[in-house]
Amino acid sequence: MNKLVIFGVGLIGGSVALALKQAQAVRHIVGIGRDGDHLQTALELGVIDEAQTSLASALDQADMVLIAAPVAQTFSILQSIAPHLSPDTIVTDAGSTKSDIVAYAETALGDRHHQFVPGHPIAGAEKSGVTAARADLFSKKNVVLTPFSNTKASDIGKVQAMWEACGAHVIKMTAAEHDRIFAAVSHLPHLLAFALVNELANRPNADQLFDFAASGFRDFSRIAGSHPEMWRDISLANQAALLDEIDAYQAQLSHVRELLQQQDGAGLQQLFERASHARNAWARHKKY
Repeated sequence: MNKLVIFGVGLIGGSVALALKQAQAVRHIVGIGRDGDHLQTALELGVIDEAQTSLASALDQADMVLIAAPVAQTFSILQSIAPHLSPDTIVTDAGSTKSDIVAYAETALGDRHHQFVPGHPIAGAEKSGVTAARADLFSKKNVVLTPFSNTKASDIGKVQAMWEACGAHVIKMTAAEHDRIFAAVSHLPHLLAFALVNELANRPNADQLFDFAASGFRDFSRIAGSHPEMWRDISLANQAALLDEIDAYQAQLSHVRELLQQQDGAGLQQLFERASHARNAWARHKKY
């Protein structure tokens, strides 16, 4: 593509830019964001070719717009670009929730919502910001697209081609299906990690606890180092599905508590073996 505009040149947006540059799949990348110093850093690092504050200039002759900002900002971004959007410009995003984003696009873009192809790259890191961006972040990772029924196949194909140029594998599903799946396997684990670290940090002997924490705590708590604003927005955006998952997890935790209280070693071992088998089978077959 000739011109890509990225809103939010952080870990995800910056990594897309680096991957596309490495693949020689884009000629010019324009960055837009809330923080001028942040954009200047992206410019100095060669992640973007141009930093813009003018939406009209940024969107002029743009082939594609990628919204890689926190999901709570998506609606206002869509509203702001609507007056400047060419009929030939495709808009996509990298948000971790999709039902809310689909509704935002229908409201903010109106009859032109079909130009928007919702997307979610299943990749990330506990570090955020453009300095954490890397060209191989999406290599062999999944990207989910949840397009509208009236979006042109050629537009979907262009978004798919962009992600494939980044090394990703693209899958399509409905927004509702996406949100149910990721509430279980992504959003809930992040909430659990944040909650555990927060609970320990609030104890009077927190320093002592953290001094003795080792690899098990490190592995479980790693994702609690993720971007707080981003995960606040994701949690609120996927509230209904996430509440269902919390209820299901609490029921399982109550079952574990009951087994422990009854000193049911056989029951605990059976549960642990089932979980261990499922986790190890996933790890063996997962393509990273």
